[in-house]
Amino acid sequence: MSEPDLELELDVDTPSAQLHRELQETIVRALATRRPILHHLNADTSWLLQIPRPASAVKHGGRVYYNVLIDPWFVGGQSDGARWFSQQWHREASRVGSVREVEELIMRVEGLAGGPAGTRKRKRERKGEGDGVGMEEGRGGTVIDAVAVSHEFTDHCHKETLLELDGDVPVLATEKAAQLISSWNHFRVVLTISTFTHENADWRDHSLPPLPSWLSISRLTAPKDALFYHSALLICFATHPFLPTTPKKRSSLLSIHGDGDDHPSTPSADAAECVVYTPHGIPYTALIPIEVADPPLHTLAFLHGLHDVSISSAQQLNLGAKNGVLAQRILQAKYWVATHDEVKIGGGLIAWFLRRRKWTVEEAVAEVRRDMREQGELEEKEDEGWEGMRFVEIGNGESRILE
Repeated sequence: MSEPDLELELDVDTPSAQLHRELQETIVRALATRRPILHHLNADTSWLLQIPRPASAVKHGGRVYYNVLIDPWFVGGQSDGARWFSQQWHREASRVGSVREVEELIMRVEGLAGGPAGTRKRKRERKGEGDGVGMEEGRGGTVIDAVAVSHEFTDHCHKETLLELDGDVPVLATEKAAQLISSWNHFRVVLTISTFTHENADWRDHSLPPLPSWLSISRLTAPKDALFYHSALLICFATHPFLPTTPKKRSSLLSIHGDGDDHPSTPSADAAECVVYTPHGIPYTALIPIEVADPPLHTLAFLHGLHDVSISSAQQLNLGAKNGVLAQRILQAKYWVATHDEVKIGGGLIAWFLRRRKWTVEEAVAEVRRDMREQGELEEKEDEGWEGMRFVEIGNGESRILE
């Protein structure tokens, strides 16, 4: 099955029981591939990434997936600074409205992915024998394994939502966000995410306990970005048993080394896949560490918005689709997914100065190519590198198995 979608709400009314069974059987077959699953929990930038555990971790009955919750904000408003200055609310209600609902989603997926045991659990649910939501193998009675927070701003570091989490869930956050979260005295483990640089481009070095050794969470930053506003989370994992030792060749037309040569990759059995999550966008030139990573990194998913957002002409907020095109030409991610593009309900003074331009990928590619022609960068091999613009929409409450 190619690029299967996984429906979050599994208890929907269907025209017939047979159709419902066939749908569930299709989902079960897709889950049997043991590939990561990306769930969009709202219309903005809250995500659940389910990473399949290595076979050695599940052979004795352990959970199939390791669950990373990213920038959760489900209900209520958010404000950075005085409310008269800036406040926002979700325009579209989050399909997942609480941490408890995230846990229910995780257990439903576990049930579908768990083979005969999952089948028995679903039969018990249909008979009304319990709600099918167990908390086995989780820390402190939860199946959320880690939380990643990309920024200290409250649309990413939302206190009310985060405090719904069990205090034993480890939180990995950027420096200012980690300081803020630690001040709440709720979580037992709050770790500051390290920076992935071209001098320290080994993903294994960023695997901080209590993360398993096959998973790391770090950050990419851009030069001269004092507030680290245009940064990215880099989530790396080595769970695919047949991953090639070198990534797909990247386009030399836009070499970020400036020499027109592809950077050599060292063959390694420790090559990993990665998800690059950048809600405000990261300048494409800041992706050098991924290009030179050793062991090599294969970008599975690239989460970068399409909307260009600024405060009047004074400050660029979200970099938008044109920067995304330039970044994707380098990363060649298998999936480019939009994030942080919700047009929220805004209040306060700052709302009057926000400027937003909505792009499609096609529009952005056309304009980037025109810009490059004008600069003399597309005189030869004009079509090289554009085939990697594989963009997928994952809407509010939708999911995607990342095959």
